[in-house]
Amino acid sequence: MWKKVIVFAAVLSVLYACSKVAVTGRSQLSLVSNGEIIPMADKEYAEVIKKGPLSTNQEQIQMVKRVGVKIQKAVEQYMAQKGASSELAGFAWEFNLIDDPKMVNAWCMPGGKVAFYTGIMPICKDETGVAVVMGHEVAHAIANHGRERMSQQMIAQYGLSTVGALMGQNPTAGKELLMQAVGAGTNVGMLKFSREHESEADHIGLIFMAMAGYDPAAAPTFWQRMGQGGGSEPPEFLSTHPSHGTRIKDLQGWIPEAMKYYKKQ
Repeated sequence: MWKKVIVFAAVLSVLYACSKVAVTGRSQLSLVSNGEIIPMADKEYAEVIKKGPLSTNQEQIQMVKRVGVKIQKAVEQYMAQKGASSELAGFAWEFNLIDDPKMVNAWCMPGGKVAFYTGIMPICKDETGVAVVMGHEVAHAIANHGRERMSQQMIAQYGLSTVGALMGQNPTAGKELLMQAVGAGTNVGMLKFSREHESEADHIGLIFMAMAGYDPAAAPTFWQRMGQGGGSEPPEFLSTHPSHGTRIKDLQGWIPEAMKYYKKQ
């Protein structure tokens, strides 16, 4: 009997806990607030940065920070124009470069804290390449993909619809689920978003980099380099990421839209 009540309550919560992605307008499940997820993400980010080691390459460090600030300003401007500045409440932007030449990766926490790894810098090649990655990763945070993924897993794994209920029932599981949702566990940054999330971040990121003054036409070229340097990839239907070919085709289709925002500097 009680199980049926819990499931029914969870279903009702799902029906009434939907929000929309600020840029694309897609409806998404939102059982977790930024007020709940950002503090935990900030704490984990601080631990990752403390552990480091941070890069000492001043040229690359300054490039990452410079691009990050430009993308930040573009995001803030875009959200203001859409009357959605409240979506950035709690954001405390930060941009760091971690020294790990074998890690070809970057990620952005909910709340705007970004980490690049030195392993991705040769593929970025230049400042515009960094902007492609920065725009994409920041887009994950702006689209609340971590929050959405945690909401989905709370229902799927526990049949619970609030963070408070989950933490009260199993605090350890609650913390682990939150860390996985934001990509901030022991495999930080390596947990995959869905193909839908990845494509959405590509689309939104293209607009953000264009507003920041970087040519969006450079994005397909970056992913071509990533495909050449990233080894073999599984068939698309077995992967949570779009294939490089699909990703490049989609980006090329979004470039005309992004060019409307392009502010050449």
